[in-house]
Amino acid sequence: MEKPANDFEGILLIDKDSGCTSHDVVDRVRRCLKIRSVGHAGTLDPLATGLLVILVGRATKVSQYLMSLDKVYEGGFKLGEETDSHDSDGQIVSSMPVPGDLNEDGIRAHMASFIGDQYQTPPMFSAKKVNGVALYKLARQGKEVERQPRFIRISSFDLLEWKNPTGKFRLACSKGTYVRTVCHDMGKRIGCGAHMTSLRRISSDKFHVSNAVRLDDLAQMNASAIRKLLIPVCEAVPSFAL
Repeated sequence: MEKPANDFEGILLIDKDSGCTSHDVVDRVRRCLKIRSVGHAGTLDPLATGLLVILVGRATKVSQYLMSLDKVYEGGFKLGEETDSHDSDGQIVSSMPVPGDLNEDGIRAHMASFIGDQYQTPPMFSAKKVNGVALYKLARQGKEVERQPRFIRISSFDLLEWKNPTGKFRLACSKGTYVRTVCHDMGKRIGCGAHMTSLRRISSDKFHVSNAVRLDDLAQMNASAIRKLLIPVCEAVPSFAL
């Protein structure tokens, strides 16, 4: 006998489209599955696409563990322009010429300088809260407040393509890393400024975007097909008992 349509539980891998928030994805999954108990294990900015790990039913209990997993991203950057949000969704706040002698080897050397343990200051345009208020709300009011640097680890930062003044990269990092701020800080080190133009999350530890489903496709599936996509928590996180 088939289970009721709303009796879902497990980890669902979604390939997020650009333009929507992680909360938008959670809301849509709730409507598709007709279940309230849905969460995610690590946000993606509206600009970003790719892997969003969605937790359904009692799987929400392992959200903190899954959020702590290392991530891999691919994206693009543009040198010579800084934005207030550190990505192309923001307003340009400064423009500077790209050094005429900058080449691929030079960019790779700057990228290599980011590899390792370090502290990163969260950008003002972020959901991180200071005194209970999300930073992006203060940023929209033109305010800037002191932010506590957070510990991060960058395992690799590779240049995939360079067409002056734009490039593509692949970055592996720990939880809590603002990739757009890495691009911004790289521009500072080069001396001309930079911002991130695109971002796609490729993986979160063992979970890979190649195994993810787009929301539009999910909406066309019946209950049985959706259940086949759900990864049992006991398989993904053997040390946790629900």
